Amino acid sequence: MTDLILTPNIDGVDDFYAELIAAHEGLSKEDSDALNARLVLVLANHVGDREVLSQALKAAEK
Repeated sequence: MTDLILTPNIDGVDDFYAELIAAHEGLSKEDSDALNARLVLVLANHVGDREVLSQALKAAEK
């Protein structure tokens, strides 16, 4: 069993946040939502662990 990491765990978090915001610049709400959905699916595929993904869904619902 792998526990979901909910504490800060990203190197260069401010740089990543800026990159994420920049990726959404100029997009319509619909295109921005689609980008977010694709990003979630890419990252979920990378994680690959269904138990961790289920934990993440539950954490995101709160």
